[in-house]
Amino acid sequence: MKYIREHLGAKLFLANLIVILVGIGILAITIQVTIPAAFNRHMGMMDQTSMMNGMGQGQGQGLGKTLFENFRASMFESLGYAVTASVIAALLVSFFISRRIVAPVRTLTNASQHIAEGHYAERVQVNGSDEIAQLAARFNKMTTQLEQVESMRRQLIGDVTHELRTPLTSIKGYMEGLIDGVLPSTTETFDQIHHEADRLSRLVDDLQELSRVEAKAYPLDFRSVAVPSLVQTTLKRLSPQATAKRIGLRSSLLADLPHILADEDRITQVLVNLVANAIQYTPEGGDVTISAIRHEDEIHISVKDTGIGIPPEHLANLFTRFYRVDKSRSRNAGGGSGIGLTIARHLVEAHGGRIWVESIGEGQGSTFSFSLKTSQ
Repeated sequence: MKYIREHLGAKLFLANLIVILVGIGILAITIQVTIPAAFNRHMGMMDQTSMMNGMGQGQGQGLGKTLFENFRASMFESLGYAVTASVIAALLVSFFISRRIVAPVRTLTNASQHIAEGHYAERVQVNGSDEIAQLAARFNKMTTQLEQVESMRRQLIGDVTHELRTPLTSIKGYMEGLIDGVLPSTTETFDQIHHEADRLSRLVDDLQELSRVEAKAYPLDFRSVAVPSLVQTTLKRLSPQATAKRIGLRSSLLADLPHILADEDRITQVLVNLVANAIQYTPEGGDVTISAIRHEDEIHISVKDTGIGIPPEHLANLFTRFYRVDKSRSRNAGGGSGIGLTIARHLVEAHGGRIWVESIGEGQGSTFSFSLKTSQ
């Protein structure tokens, strides 16, 4: 960028100068070729005038030669003055234009240096609609995206630190209690330590999975998949968990649902995640229902529960990583890492679908839905 900044103006100036010199050369050659014909026409008129005035032929020829030399000298003298004035004017204009072009490039160079140093709030002023202005607009868009990425990175570091601190603090507290003799060396104490260690392990696994899905570093095996098959797999996997909590887990599917085009394992992962989340936040005696309907060329799969519900102001952020409606309540309820819904969103979007949530409010239950294209 430094090399471009220091030499772009000189290159533009030299290019304009070459164009001027070529134009001058062509002009000089053209005049040199056309002067004799123009002079002969002029002399023809003079010969006619001389004959009318009685001037001799020899005198006319000598006079013609002298006139031709004077005519050519006058032409080149006038051309010299015109070229000198034109070159001076052209050089001034070229210098001005070069500065106008180089100035925004230099501004972009300085701004990019600030971006490289980590100052992502840097912006350049956009004037006009030419290529340079379009480049400046793209630069501003790039810096905005970089600023957002940096903000997300800092937030992620803070969130991960916060999530790791909780189980580590618990494990450290139990171990210090055992060392000091405050806590008894019982099975219950060791079970609590194992529970926190397992929670820490799940968080690490979830972070690794999130990293893979956000980077799209996973293959998708698209096939024609029957929706009832996905639902039955989910019911078999989570029925013991629902039964232990005395929650009714059922499905409500139409008989003529078309197949969907999806990676069966990944979409099963999404459905299991949503159902497990619904079971977790549904009190004993509640119900969780899996349903699916056809909407044009899509299948909408929904997981509806009679759980604690979600306040409307939290719905838009629910698929953001580490976001919890009530952090203290979710931890006390044995909540996960807070990124399961984020993983589900990325997997659904990788299939070309979308995912959303609906809830009237607290205590009114919630419905998580996602859409997938049919294979027909």
